Amino acid sequence: MLDFPVSPVVLLQNANVLDVETGELLPNRRVVVLEGRIERLEPMSVEAPEARAAEVVQLDLGGKTLLPGLIDAHVHVLAWTANLRELHNASPHYNALQAARIMQGMLMRGFTAVRDAAGADFGLKRAVEEGLLPGPRLYICGRALSQTGGHADIRAAGEITVETVSAAVAFGTVVDGVPEVRRATREEIRRGADHIKLMLGGGIASPTDRLTNDQFSLEEIRAAVEEAAMADLYVMAHTYTARAANRALECGVRSLEHCNLIDESSVELFLKHDAWMVPTLVTYQALAQEGIAAGLPKEVAHKIDLVLDKGLAALEMAYKAGVNLAYGTDLLGAMHRHQLEEFALRAQVQPNLEVIRAATLYAARLLRAEGRLGVVAPGAYADLIAVDGNPLEDIRVLTHPERHLGLVMKGGVVYYQRAKAS
Repeated sequence: MLDFPVSPVVLLQNANVLDVETGELLPNRRVVVLEGRIERLEPMSVEAPEARAAEVVQLDLGGKTLLPGLIDAHVHVLAWTANLRELHNASPHYNALQAARIMQGMLMRGFTAVRDAAGADFGLKRAVEEGLLPGPRLYICGRALSQTGGHADIRAAGEITVETVSAAVAFGTVVDGVPEVRRATREEIRRGADHIKLMLGGGIASPTDRLTNDQFSLEEIRAAVEEAAMADLYVMAHTYTARAANRALECGVRSLEHCNLIDESSVELFLKHDAWMVPTLVTYQALAQEGIAAGLPKEVAHKIDLVLDKGLAALEMAYKAGVNLAYGTDLLGAMHRHQLEEFALRAQVQPNLEVIRAATLYAARLLRAEGRLGVVAPGAYADLIAVDGNPLEDIRVLTHPERHLGLVMKGGVVYYQRAKAS
């Protein structure tokens, strides 16, 4: 965080504001930030009465493009390694310190809000909210729910025990049967979950399941969906195959992750239920190149090949059909540094504006934070980034922060700025 004077008013001067709703680039604008929220936007030709006040901070953006802070709808802030067993067995204090480092890196890339997809708890969320550590706004599910032998069951075939020193805040919890699913869902709600996560198919990092497995019975899925709905929350689910996705959609799951192996029947159900799809293309590219070095066990690495080249086609099919799409990355360990590369991957099959909307406007809708996140508009949180160049023309200005990122602001507080305040 920069050592600027604490002020209720910040003037962002000489900005080209990207209106992600209309797709317009509004030149030569001033954005007035009052007590952490956007008060108004106006042309620079309009005199700002606040500019004469001594306690006002003025930041000259010098024609940079100002856009909403980015939102990553699928992260694991605790995942300092790709070896989930190591994560599960580590001290919770060590895991928390690693998460602090990971979240600071996300913020410095321009991500001002993230949705954690398993692991982060109310303590990490509180630490960010209270300013104990710099990081994005954190939306949590707590522990993901997994059946025995499912994607969050990290035991090897010969192990019996589940509990470890970090079990209470680890990646997932193992539950079987409707009563256990209901109790576990209620427990995560009690602990402050913003959404509930179900593992509904096999995964790459889990040791004993096949990637094409279906997981949890329909009755178990519906039980979690009902419990979440009663708390005015929703369920997100790990799925790869069309069969797993379709089972989830028919049971009322609102947000499906990955979806590399879906087909047109899945697309029809997405549209029918107005559900969300969160592809995570960059993680498979990173896992193929660096997964084993980042801790992925060699015995599960072969699973990457089953999904590596399928995700882009699934995204293109869903986009052309009009499925709700949000930005996600799902990176682990040292691979978190690739978080922005998802923009370039998606831009192969989507217009730049649609990719940007997936990480701003659309992701805010998924998080049920419309009007507060994902827009540069009066009343929204002053979660903003500024970049050199025009991302509508060249998406790479978002993927290379070391060259192009000029400002990161969250809640009206500047965490990074290349130029000095005036």
